[in-house]
Amino acid sequence: MEEPIFLQSICKDYLWGGNRLREEFGKQSDSEIIAESWELAAHPDGSSIIRGGTYDGKNLQEFLDEVGSGVLGANCAGCKTMPVMIKLIDAKQDLSIQVHPDNAYAQRVEGEPGKTEMWYILDCTPGASLYYDVKEPVSKETFRASIENQTLTDLLCKKEVKPGELYFIPAGMLHAIGAGILLAEIQQNSNTTYRVYDYGRRGADGKLRPLHIEKALDVANLEPTPMALTYPSFTIPGGHFHRLHSCHYFTTDLMLVDDTVTSAVTEESFHHLLALSGNAVLETQQGTYPFPKGTSVLLLANSGRYYVKGACQYLATKVDEPVMDGE
Repeated sequence: MEEPIFLQSICKDYLWGGNRLREEFGKQSDSEIIAESWELAAHPDGSSIIRGGTYDGKNLQEFLDEVGSGVLGANCAGCKTMPVMIKLIDAKQDLSIQVHPDNAYAQRVEGEPGKTEMWYILDCTPGASLYYDVKEPVSKETFRASIENQTLTDLLCKKEVKPGELYFIPAGMLHAIGAGILLAEIQQNSNTTYRVYDYGRRGADGKLRPLHIEKALDVANLEPTPMALTYPSFTIPGGHFHRLHSCHYFTTDLMLVDDTVTSAVTEESFHHLLALSGNAVLETQQGTYPFPKGTSVLLLANSGRYYVKGACQYLATKVDEPVMDGE
């Protein structure tokens, strides 16, 4: 099967969310709040739904179970599921300060991969900021005390953001998305999050939300991680692109199309495309398809050349190194 697989998002209505994903990206939900839309997901907590074509109505994991993960490419030969998850996140309120475990800890304790992720800032309100890493080395004793006396934020780097910025968050780095930020998140296929600090807020049931302090103490990297937040730009026929980040788990490019951009899906990896702006069309060997803002489409490995035509921006994600389940 080489035809493009168009995916319906899985929308999450967490209380901190807003409504920009509905208003700006056309996402649909019975809830008034859409905090996250899972654009590429094959996880027990949510799996994208295929719309159109031979497998219409199946979720992505059902599809992979039926046809085999070989359709994801040679670099995913060690996987039984999609190794990458991609989300749009709309934070109307501050998210809790969190940390994610690495693969070894997550597999041993949670039974799933760890979580390394990347944020690309799509939009934000004036003055919006996020927490990202510790300012200086912190002992576990100081870390624990700062949680207990509610001074944890004093230990973290607070960064005011603007659209177009990139933040790479390896497993173990403390972080939090701030109110007013709309971003795309590319991550390992994991939903394990350890909540460290939640500003004393209460959930829908009126109770304080649980923290995961002991696990956070186990996995948090309390040494600053030097990180370059710039990314190169390359001119190509019909437009240009930015290589946002390439790591063991994923490679993501921001594609900026002026006219027509040509790409190719080889036998090594699938491509996932997420339209961020414009009202373009996607042309493959199987046909021509609308590609408006908010479209999520999976192109299976070895499906050949494809063309994006019309002024637009989109994220293109693939896997450039061999990965395995549990990574």
